[in-house]
Amino acid sequence: MPGGREILAYSDAVIGPDRSVLDRARLDLAGAVGPKAVPAAAAIAGNFTKNDRIANGIGIPSELPMLRNSRDIRAELGINEFRSAANTRKHYPDEF
Repeated sequence: MPGGREILAYSDAVIGPDRSVLDRARLDLAGAVGPKAVPAAAAIAGNFTKNDRIANGIGIPSELPMLRNSRDIRAELGINEFRSAANTRKHYPDEF
């Protein structure tokens, strides 16, 4: 996919802590697929975050396949201790 590497780098930079990495990723993405790609990628990232927060806020549990495949990373990152994890734990207590 044209710009695939740059899109992945941008998505990593968006959730990362380093502003200079994000600035570089924006420039690289614009250079690879054009300047309109940067706000489009930002909108997609923002929309995903919004949807995730809405799902957490209204209590939608995680899907069982995702839950099973994320067991190690959830434990490593402490995600099972997040308050919103109660929404999923209520439906799938054996997966924690």
